[in-house]
Amino acid sequence: MAQPPPKFVGTGLEELKIPGQSFLRDALTSCTDPLKAIENFQFENGILLPSLRPMLPLLDLHGVRRLDFHTSVLEELREKLIAEINKLGAKEGRERDKIFDKLLKESFPVVRVRALRPIVMCILRNTPHIDDKYLRVLVRDRELYQDTDTEVKRQIWKDNQSLFGDEVSPLLSQYIREKEHILFDHLNLNNLFFTPSPKVRRQGEVVQKLAKMIGNNVKLYDMVLQFLRTLFLRTRNVHYCTLRAELLMALHDLEVQDIISVDPCHKFTWCLDACIREKNVDIKRSRELQGFLDNIKRGQEQVLGDLSMTLCDPYAINFLATSAIKILQHLINNEGLPRENTILILLLRMLALGLSAWVMIDSQEFKEPKLDSQVVTKFLPALMSLMVDDQVRHLTAKLPPDERESAITTIEHSGPAPDAVEAYIQESTVASILAMYYTLHTARQKDRVGILRVLAILACCKDDRAYEDPFLHSLIALLIPMAEEFTAEDFCTGLFDEFLFARLTRDNVTRHMLKLLWYIHPKLPAARLQTLLKALQPTAQHHENVHKLYENLQARIGLAMQESAAASEAMEIDYDSPLKSVPTPKPHYI
Repeated sequence: MAQPPPKFVGTGLEELKIPGQSFLRDALTSCTDPLKAIENFQFENGILLPSLRPMLPLLDLHGVRRLDFHTSVLEELREKLIAEINKLGAKEGRERDKIFDKLLKESFPVVRVRALRPIVMCILRNTPHIDDKYLRVLVRDRELYQDTDTEVKRQIWKDNQSLFGDEVSPLLSQYIREKEHILFDHLNLNNLFFTPSPKVRRQGEVVQKLAKMIGNNVKLYDMVLQFLRTLFLRTRNVHYCTLRAELLMALHDLEVQDIISVDPCHKFTWCLDACIREKNVDIKRSRELQGFLDNIKRGQEQVLGDLSMTLCDPYAINFLATSAIKILQHLINNEGLPRENTILILLLRMLALGLSAWVMIDSQEFKEPKLDSQVVTKFLPALMSLMVDDQVRHLTAKLPPDERESAITTIEHSGPAPDAVEAYIQESTVASILAMYYTLHTARQKDRVGILRVLAILACCKDDRAYEDPFLHSLIALLIPMAEEFTAEDFCTGLFDEFLFARLTRDNVTRHMLKLLWYIHPKLPAARLQTLLKALQPTAQHHENVHKLYENLQARIGLAMQESAAASEAMEIDYDSPLKSVPTPKPHYI
C-alpha cells in the first residue's frame, strides 16, 4: 500500500514573511531544475554578510556542512539574544511591558520552530501578564506546554485548576510515599521519622518543587491548600497536615510576602515551628501561641480549621506530647500540680485542637474543642503515679540488696496501672496520646516493668490511636535495642498478645511487627517465633510490600538457623577431636 505524502506543518516562518517549509516545497515542485532551486534558496536565505560568503567554500573544503555552520551561528546568536531579553526583563516599568508585548506578538508565530523556541519562551517568561490567546496555544499543544517555564505555567494554572491538579497530584503522591518509606524502612535503623529538624524537612524535593510552582501567586497557594484539605478529608492521612505546615514555612524561608502576609496561620505556624526546632516552649512563646488561639475574631472561626491541621501534623503532636511528659516529670520532681502549670494546659489545649482536625473540617463546625477538666485533675495525677512508681523502682534497684524491702517495693510499684488511666484513655484522645508517649518514655529508659504495665491497657486507646504509624514506628525503634527482653515469655505476652495482636488485621501493624522480627528473631523462643510467623503470614488482602517483607524475613530466619546449626556442628566436631586427649606441653623458659 502506498504511503501518503508527508504532511508539512506550518512553522510560523511564513507569517513573519520568512521563506519556510511551504515555500521550499512549492519551489521544488514547480521548478525545472531542483538543484538550481536549492542553490537559489541557500543563497537568498543564508547569512547575508558579504564578508562571510568567500569563507563558505573554504568550510566546504574542510568538510564542514553548511547545516552545522548555520546551526552553530544560530546557537551563538540565540544565547546572546536570550541574555539581552533577560537583561531587559530585569528592568521595571510600563515601557518594558510594552516592549515585551511587541516582542511576543512578533516572535510567537515561530514558537513551534525548535531552534527558535527558547527565545519565545524567554520572552514569555519575562512577560508579566500574558494574553490568553497565547496561553491557549500553549495548553493545546502538549509539546509546547512541556517546554514552557514554570513562571509562564503559573499564568495558565491560575485559571485552570484541573490542569494544576494534574501537575500537583504526582508530587503529593511522592510526598506520601517518602513519608511511608521512612515509617516502614526495616533496613536502616538510623532513618527515624522524628529525627530531621523542621528546616531540614522542608528542604525536601516535593516541598521545594511546590514552593517554586506556587511562586508568589496567592491563588495557586489557595488551590494547593484546598487539595490538601480535600485529600486529608478523603484519606485521613495526617502527612497532608505536615505538608501544609512545611509548605507555608518553605515560603516563609523564601520571604514570599505576597502569601505569608495573607495566610492567617503564618505567625502561629512560625512560632510553633520555632518551638519544635528548639524542642522547648518558653513563657514568651507560650503567650504568643495562646494569644493566637484566644484572639480569633468572630466571623474568622474558619481559621481554626487550618490551625487544627497545623497541630494535627505528627511532628507537632510529637512535640506537644513529649513536652507534656517532660513537664509532668518536672512537676513530680518539684511536687507541683498539673492544673497549676499554664504551659502544660496550653499544650493540652493545642493537642486537643490538633486531634479534632478531621472532625472539625469534615463537619465545618469551626469551634475549639473544650479540654476535659478531668483529664487534668484525675487522669494526669494517675499517669504521674505511674511515673513515680518507675522512679521508685529505679532508685530501689540502686540500693543495697534487702529482700524484704525489695519485695514490698516490687509489689507496691509493679502492679496494674490505675483504673483512672485505663478509663480516660478509652474516652479521651488527649489522654490516649499522653499514655502513648509515656510508653515511649519508659521504653527510652529500658524499663521493662513500666513498659509491660502500660502495654496491658494501651490497646484501649480511643480511636485506636496507639496503632498509628508514627507511634508504632517510634515504639519498635526503641524495642529493637531491648532484644534480650524477648527471651522472657512475659515480655512477649505483654507486647504481642495483649497489644499488637489486638489489631493484627491492620496492614500497617503487620508491617511494623515484621520489622521488629527482622532484628529480634534470634532472641525469641522457637515456639513463639513459629506462632508469630504463622500469625503474620500475609493474605491476598495484604499489600505487595507485606508479602515481599515476609518472604525476605523467612529467608533471613532460615539463613540464621543454618548458620547456627553449622556453628553447633563445628563445636561438636571440635569437642570430639583426638587432639583433646593430647596433654598440653609444658612451657620452656630460657
